[in-house]
Amino acid sequence: MGQRTPLYDRHVRMGGKIIDFAGWEMPIHYGSQIEEHHAVRRAAGMFDVSHMTVVDLTGDRARAFLRKLLANNIDRVQAPGKALYSCMLDEQGGVIDDVIVYFVREDFFRLVANAGTRDKDLAWLRQQARPFDVDVRPRPELAMIAVQGPTARGLVLDLLETNLRTTAALLEPFFAVLEAENGEWFVSRTGYTGEDGFEIILPVADAVQLWDRLAERGVRPIGLGARDTLRLEAGMNLYGSDMSEATTPLESGLGWTVGWEPPDRDFIGRAALEKQRAAGVPAKLVALVLEGKGVLRNHQTVMTAAGAGEITSGSFSPTLGRSIARARIPAAATGERCEVEIRGRLEPARIVKLPFVRRGEIMVSL
Repeated sequence: MGQRTPLYDRHVRMGGKIIDFAGWEMPIHYGSQIEEHHAVRRAAGMFDVSHMTVVDLTGDRARAFLRKLLANNIDRVQAPGKALYSCMLDEQGGVIDDVIVYFVREDFFRLVANAGTRDKDLAWLRQQARPFDVDVRPRPELAMIAVQGPTARGLVLDLLETNLRTTAALLEPFFAVLEAENGEWFVSRTGYTGEDGFEIILPVADAVQLWDRLAERGVRPIGLGARDTLRLEAGMNLYGSDMSEATTPLESGLGWTVGWEPPDRDFIGRAALEKQRAAGVPAKLVALVLEGKGVLRNHQTVMTAAGAGEITSGSFSPTLGRSIARARIPAAATGERCEVEIRGRLEPARIVKLPFVRRGEIMVSL
């Protein structure tokens, strides 16, 4: 039996089809992945993301530790509650994981990492934190619920305690608020779907009640299947598919997350990235819309005038009604046209700019 979140019984009771996901028993859908996808684009959906890794980093040198640990520059984050998206790199510039770090106080940062990388992330964090005397504390006693969609914020705000509701209503995107007096409720305005909403980290004892109250208000539970098509439409990378320890941020469409300034910030992997940048990055991650027949899937071959590449994430897009993908192709490839090998045939596809969808609006021409 795999690991279960505090909401496992709710998933079963609501008809969730349970699968193994990185050692967790999680719902892939509750009957219709397509309907769940549209529910988030048109109204609101809720996601149990309690399997993700929440880690609190405390100590007087917490910021100095993060300057070393993260490819992005933590000094960009000065206001309490501000979040930073970054990669954690190894010495070769490979991506150990992508994380969001929230600034709570100078001696307290909260980090949220992926579920499938939990063990290696914690081992890496503890190893790197030791010289800085920073305490690395995973928080398995906390659950996490994301509510996303055009009506999500209003629905969540109605359920928050008065003081927390007031501060959460004023949150700017990519900010969070911690309500310690209310049992460590942590509300952030971040997400993974291209829609507005909140991600709420809260005590396990409160998570089931919040889930039930959201359901009573018509918020639909969303499985991992729709979560993936929503994030693909939004242009978000998926760890293990679009990036890994075998690729650098410069090869993964994440060059914008590398904090090159100041030049003397010696973050882990910097020397390798500078060497790769000087020599020329060999590959780039692009977005594709299929114009031929079939469905784009992971690992299909992409043919360009500069050579072959590979699809890293592909699926049918319910919002576009077309097949879309992320693909890693030679950096020298130019122009919009390419072909994808599907069932032994080369089908035409077009390279487009991300995102495919933002706040329910299709952003690419069809």
